[in-house]
Amino acid sequence: MYINIKVYLHSKGTKFLQSGSFPVPNSDYKKDPDWAAAIAAYEWIQQIKIDFAASEDFRIDEVTYNGDIDITDLVKKL
Repeated sequence: MYINIKVYLHSKGTKFLQSGSFPVPNSDYKKDPDWAAAIAAYEWIQQIKIDFAASEDFRIDEVTYNGDIDITDLVKKL
């Protein structure tokens, strides 16, 4: 199954938005959709940090999936 994720990030003094559609295992999503989405978002954010050579001021401002389901705190815990 695929979910739509939006991440609002801050790096190098600039705020920016990235969004995309990501696969999550059906069984994981059925057990705990927020946790499955948070793992997918966290992995993607790690890739963004590498691709954009994130600076010291890098931070996650907001993470949502499938519209407006906020998982920011879960992603930050990872």
